[in-house]
Amino acid sequence: MQAKSAGKSLEVRAKSVDLAIKQGLAELGVGRDEAEIVVLREGSRGVLGIGAEDAVVRITVKSPPMPASAPTVEAQPPAPVKEVEQPSPKAVVPSGEEEEEGEPAVLGAEERAQVREIARKALQGLLDHMGISARVETAEQGWQSANAPEDAIVLNVTGTDLGVLIGRRGETLDDIQFITRLMVSREIQKWPNIVVDIEYYKARREKLLTDLAQRMAERVRATKEPVALEPMPASERRIVHLALRDAPGVYTESSGEGQKRKVVILPKP
Repeated sequence: MQAKSAGKSLEVRAKSVDLAIKQGLAELGVGRDEAEIVVLREGSRGVLGIGAEDAVVRITVKSPPMPASAPTVEAQPPAPVKEVEQPSPKAVVPSGEEEEEGEPAVLGAEERAQVREIARKALQGLLDHMGISARVETAEQGWQSANAPEDAIVLNVTGTDLGVLIGRRGETLDDIQFITRLMVSREIQKWPNIVVDIEYYKARREKLLTDLAQRMAERVRATKEPVALEPMPASERRIVHLALRDAPGVYTESSGEGQKRKVVILPKP
């Protein structure tokens, strides 16, 4: 079966990466070790059914190994064995892997003020629709982040018992941010550079992850052994990559698929 379909490739959409891989392998009639798998999009659950996206993977059937050719009668003497210096390992996933969706629009001062108010009202309406008693305020002056662009429009949500808006590892908060951007983009016909935070959760989480990355990098430098962090969403992996981008003696890469994807800190050779 593999020989007949070698080189065949298809893209599969499903609710999760694992389900898409399973469906694709079944359609191609090959095992996982017989195919090359590329995750094109991890997908999103959305909030209240809004903004949900399927995972997308590309599966390509590997070509079978070429049989060894029979030796000729007059075989040439083997070339002398030459030691080849192994290249230094590189990060499988560069720090730019976690870039946000689309290129954000550049806004003038007057347009920025208008978009800020449109975004605030859109997010407030979304929270009201969800039955969440909370207040949306702009927070550019009091919000610090090395991960967000300087010209981002920051909306901070205040209230009580807002943990439900953050979700596991901030995934619900990321969904709310995406939906807010989507609603605003439909009104202004541009992709807005908007950051949504809940009681400054993102700012606190970024500091925690940055400190953790620095401590683990120090351990890697001391032990010369790699350290794998816990699985994180893309936005948090990006924080770690950026925190250690110029760190001496270590480099980072991402490994795993879907919700199990994590950052690994490795020693430089």
